[in-house]
This record gives sequence, structure tokens and C-alpha cells, in this order.
Amino acid sequence: MLKNLNLNIDNTFSEELPADAVLGKARRQVKEACFSFVSPKKTSAPKLIHVSDEMLETLGIPEEVKSTETFLNVFTGNEVLPNTKPYAMCYGGHQFGNWAGQLGDGRAINLAEVVHNNQRWAIQLKGAGETPYSRSADGLAVLRSSIREYLCSEAMHHLGVPTTRALSLALSGDQVLRDMLYNGNADFEQGAIVCRVAPSFIRFGNFEIFAARGDHKTLKELTDYTIKHFYPHLGTPSKETYIQFFKEVAQRTLTTVVHWQRVGFVHGVLNTDNMSILGLTIDYGPYGWLEGFDFGWTPNTTDAVHKRYRFGNQPNIGLWNLYQLANALYPLVDEAEPLEAILNDYKTSFEKESLKMMRQKLGLQSETEEDEKLIQQLEENLELSETDMTIFFRKLSKFPKATSEAGIDFVKDAFYAEEEIQGAILEKWNTWFDAYKLRLQRETATDEERAQQMNKVNPKYVLRNYMAQLAIDEAEKGNYSLVDELYKLLKQPYDEQPANEKWFAKRPEWARHKVGCSMLSCSS
Repeated sequence: MLKNLNLNIDNTFSEELPADAVLGKARRQVKEACFSFVSPKKTSAPKLIHVSDEMLETLGIPEEVKSTETFLNVFTGNEVLPNTKPYAMCYGGHQFGNWAGQLGDGRAINLAEVVHNNQRWAIQLKGAGETPYSRSADGLAVLRSSIREYLCSEAMHHLGVPTTRALSLALSGDQVLRDMLYNGNADFEQGAIVCRVAPSFIRFGNFEIFAARGDHKTLKELTDYTIKHFYPHLGTPSKETYIQFFKEVAQRTLTTVVHWQRVGFVHGVLNTDNMSILGLTIDYGPYGWLEGFDFGWTPNTTDAVHKRYRFGNQPNIGLWNLYQLANALYPLVDEAEPLEAILNDYKTSFEKESLKMMRQKLGLQSETEEDEKLIQQLEENLELSETDMTIFFRKLSKFPKATSEAGIDFVKDAFYAEEEIQGAILEKWNTWFDAYKLRLQRETATDEERAQQMNKVNPKYVLRNYMAQLAIDEAEKGNYSLVDELYKLLKQPYDEQPANEKWFAKRPEWARHKVGCSMLSCSS
């Protein structure tokens, strides 16, 4: 019966890499193994909430299959695909700057690898129950965090940001106990499972755990496997190959972080175990979108004091995490200089790529020496008062380079307190718009051409926290229509979508301090 899913299964991770010799879900330190075989927990009354039509097609699953009992059972953990053995991966990681030792897939279970149209995809259930890596947790997930991950991973894809994807979102039918605010007031919530998909879920931490234990044999096996399947153009493994591998991982990481800064996304938990070796955005926990432009903002309550993972620090954290990966790969290279050169190049390359990205956001196609100053002054102005980043840049595209009108009038809808834009603040904005107008007049593109280009990199719609929370609130009442509405909206984030104009709006005042709309915890 399961064969009607039409999946072309080709497991490599679990067949080519060493497995944990011990079976079962008992918590343990797993040595000299990349994963442990473990089956998903059976769910009592699973119910599908949403399925991504795009991912069905991407995986080669016929549309009509999603309504079958087989589909429901497989992607909620109640049935195992034929000729597969589900498993959880072993990895370590640095959490908030400190080595945390063995971590691993504590609530994620990999079902299989699927190949379709010459593309490999790993299929994983998040919230599917205990594994040897669950530590003191139950391995489950709740509805609110699952909705956030499902919607955001698909939204990020359509924004053009490298990301893991999501196939399905389902209720487990079970109740899950969670202390949402870490304040001792635990309560039961609806359990849920997300089927997430990526070419691979290998993280920086997969390499770190073996280096930390001095297990260079397994480290080499994992690295060779990763190169073979995901960086095959690098050729036969060698010292030089490992250096080039690290260089490409660094470049992919840099590219993804630049995208985060472009759209105003803050990951919230950039521990090394949450860093994809493919440069994907992975593990959507307490993420957030900038409402007011603020380099110092973090969406993570755990990070509220030190703000290690704040918006403005994401580029530095990307580099810090790459240092940890370099340390992990060092035993294979046995030479620090080439790895250090790549890390140093990250710094200069990021400045260059960030400047290029900001020019695109401003509609500047040529380059001048004054651009850096213009951008710096803009960023300083955006922090003078609470200014919605998404609305500001989208409205800025309508600013004509030959206008006699005040530039501030074109973007006034972006300010949360328009009455604050006066005096010294207004003077700084007027000065900036005068400089911007002169800069635009040096461009050959027409206003219409520039607007079109700007609107390709400045989204109109992003998954603001309050939007996700509205969908969560409705879903918890059994109404999933808003999940579907946002899913469809976010598939076209750069389009005008006149019928959805209500979502092109500043965060409502009621959401400023509401749980789930401002900051979030890791509890899910």
C-alpha cells in the first residue's frame, strides 16, 4: 500500500556512514557513529492541516496521494516507508558561544532520502518523538511552533533565501506539556508534526562532535560523504579538497546571512548546531522579522540580555561559527593558514556583498565612492525613530528622482510615530533625501525601471510575528484557513497582490508586547 506514494528512495546517509550499534531510544553518548536508528512515536489521532503543493511536485508525489490514509500515516510517524530505517543524527555544537557537547536530533527523525528530477531530498519529521539525543525532553513539538516553521520555511524560499522546505503540517492528536515562558507555569498544548525537507540536514555540529572527541576516522568519513554527494565538483577527497570544501561552505554561509539582512530576518538561535553545511536557513525556532529597524533587536527571550544573536550581529556570528567549523576540519587539513585565509576573506567579502545588497535595495545600479556614506546615514536615520523596514523600502521605490516634494512624504507610512518626525530628526531625513535624490540623478534608469528593480529585492509581504500568531490563534480553535491564506500570500512576496493589501501594514499596537508577537522562547 505504501508504494502508492511514488517515492524514488535512495538512502545514502544511513547506508554509507557508520551507525550506532545500540538500538532503542535510551539517552546515551553515541560514539563513532553518525546516527542512531530510531522509529517515530505513533500518534493517537493524526490530522493533516496543510500540505505544500510545491513540495509534493518537487518530491514526485502525485497530488491525489495527499488525501490518502497512507500519506497521513507516513508523515505523522504511524507507518514506515518500505525498505527504510528511520534514524536520528548525532552532532554536537556551540550554544551561545559555549561548547555543549553531544546534542543531536532530539525531536527530529529522518525517514528517507528521495531522488526526483536528479535532485536528492532528505525527508524528516520534526516532533516525532524521543531519540537517544532527546536528553530530558520528550522529542515532541506543539502546534504554535510547527505552524511558524511550516509557514516560514516556505516563505523564505519564495523570498529567494536559501532554506530548508516543508512538505506537510499535521496535528498528532496528542497533548504536549510545555512551559512556554520558562516561568514555571507549564500547560498542555496541541501536539504537531512538520515534515521538513532539504537536500541534507547535516550541520556544522555534525563535524564538531567528532573533532571534539578526537574521532578523526568518522570525521573523515562524514566529510568525504558530504563532498561526494553535495560538493561533487570538488573531486576526490584530499587536503586541498577539504580546504576548497570549507571555502564553499563559508561562501554559502555568507550569501545566506546577506539575504537575512536584506529581508530583515533574525534567526534568533545561531548556535553551530543550527548552521547548515549547505548554507541553508535551518531550525526555525524563536525567529522574527524586523518591525522597527533595529540592529540591536533579537526575537529570542533567552538572548534578551546579551543579545548575541541580534540582527546586526548575524554577520559576525556567521563568521564565529565558521571558525568553529574550521577547527573541526583542521585535523583533515593539518594546516591553519589556508583555513585562516578563508575566514579573513569572509570579512572583506561580507562588506563588499553587503554594500552591493544595500545598493540594490536603494535602486542603485552603478557604484560611487559616496554610496557607503549614503547607506550609513540611512541606517542611522532608520534607528532615530521606530521605522518599519519592509514598508520603508517598498515605499521608497516610489520616490521620483526629479520630485520637488519632500522625500519624507513618500515613506511616512513606515513610521510608527509620525509625530516624532520633526525638528532634528526631520532635518536629518531631509538631508538624506537630498543626497539620495542627487545620487539617483546620476543613474540612467527611469523611475519606473528603478522601482521594478527595487521591488524585486524589497519584499512587500513577510511573515511578521503577529501574522503568524493570528494563524496560530485560529488554528488552536480548529480553524486552519488563515494558515492557508498566509501560505498563498507568502508564495508571491514581491508582488502587489491588491486583494491582500491588509497584510502590508505595520505591526498593530496590540501585538507590541503580546507573547508570540514580540519575542519568543525556544520552548516548542
